[in-house]
This record gives sequence, C-alpha cells and structure tokens, in this order.
Amino acid sequence: MRTSQDAGEAVSEAVGDDADSTAGARPGTDPPGRGSGGGRPRHPARRRLFAVPLVMAFALVLAGCASGTESAVTIVDDSGATNELRGTALAQPVDKPALNLVDTAGAPLDLRSRTAGKVTLLFFGYTNCPDVCPTTMADIAAALDTVPASVRSRIATVFVTTDPERDTGEVLSRWLNQFDPSFIGVRGTLAQIRAQADALGIPLEDPVRQPNGIFTVTHGTQVMAFTTDDRARVVYLAGTQVADYAHDLPILVNTGKTT
Repeated sequence: MRTSQDAGEAVSEAVGDDADSTAGARPGTDPPGRGSGGGRPRHPARRRLFAVPLVMAFALVLAGCASGTESAVTIVDDSGATNELRGTALAQPVDKPALNLVDTAGAPLDLRSRTAGKVTLLFFGYTNCPDVCPTTMADIAAALDTVPASVRSRIATVFVTTDPERDTGEVLSRWLNQFDPSFIGVRGTLAQIRAQADALGIPLEDPVRQPNGIFTVTHGTQVMAFTTDDRARVVYLAGTQVADYAHDLPILVNTGKTT
C-alpha cells in the first residue's frame, strides 16, 4: 500500500453558470455512467509516480483545469508493505467527523450516527464538476455493483458539496441518484463546509467567477475511507480504478482496520 504524508491532493475545475449545467451533465450528452471506468481519463504522470519501486517522497502537482493554479501533495510509495489494500495509507489515522451539516432534504445530519457500523467513503466535490467528481462517483458505484450484497449493505458513500450555492438539495439528490440511490448528499453553508474540509486536511477554495462567467472551483480529490471503528487510515486518490475499489471494499468491511 502507498502512504500519503499529506492527503491534500486538489484540482481546480471550471464550470459554466447556466441553467443547463446545474444537473452536472453537459447538454447533448448522457448522464455519467456506471461502467467499468474504462472511459475515465487517466494521468500518465501520476501512474509513473506510483510505479517507483522504492520508498521515496514526491510532490504530486496537479494543474488547474481552467485557472492554471497548482496544488501539491506529498506521496510516499511503500511498495514493500505487506498490507493487502491498494489505497493510499495516511501517515496518521483520522477520526470520522460528525460534520453536523444537513442532507438533501434539509434534515440535520450527524455523519457518525447516520453511518454507524458501516465503512464510510467520504468525498468533497460538486455537481458541475467536469470530470473528477462524476468519474469518482461512477467508479465507486461500479465497484459496489461487483461486491457481494453482504459487503455492499455495510458501505455508505457520502458526497459533501463544495458549491452549495448552486448545489441545492434537489440538484444534489438528482445528480447522486444517477450513480446510486443509496449515496448520501450533504450540504451546508460554504463556511461550514470549509471548516469541515479544513479539519480533515482537504483543500477547499471559494468558487471564483472569472470575467468570462466561468467559475473555477478548487477542492481535494481524495476519497476518505473510514472503517467501522470510525477512523480513516487510507484514502483513494483521483485515478483510482474500479478494480481497486472492488478489491479493497470487502477487506475494509471485514477487517474494520486497514493497518
């Protein structure tokens, strides 16, 4: 398993500010699919980074999709580890937060009680995201379709919007239902969401409107996996394949501990 000293991987993404964009799908295209993930764009530079056989530290730099800004995350490739998981290990475990935000119906949501006894996959993103967010949700949904029902029933997938002004409860619910009706959508004020992201070490910047009307949104792209003891010891970075999720989910469920 690979280890991450800083889970702050982030990407800047641009979206248009028009009515057709609020559902997260481009006009004239089908909603994001739940296939094997084969259509998902891959990042050769990132694959080369992870292929290094020795334990070394690297700065993984992801260029912004529109704004040209950059963010960095330090990755250690721990290929000699005997752990069976394919995710990226955190240097220190992270406790599952309560969040204390609201769900898509506007009801108060305590993450710990809502997902008690389940492996919880937590992701911060937004419905207008052009690539990372929909492909991540589609890949998780596809992986859930491949695992036994006894495993699937013990996994909760939680999506916290980083663009609450445009991601109303209705928009967020409709978008998540394209992937899996069991996915839990979470909202709040941007200040509340930023505070929760900061506490988890997930980068999040305010949406910035450019002169041409395009919004650029920078947010962390990692999926945090909390096991049944309410601690995360592993994350899944952008580019994680369906097969990797499908491989790890039964292990996370059955062990409740990643290290």
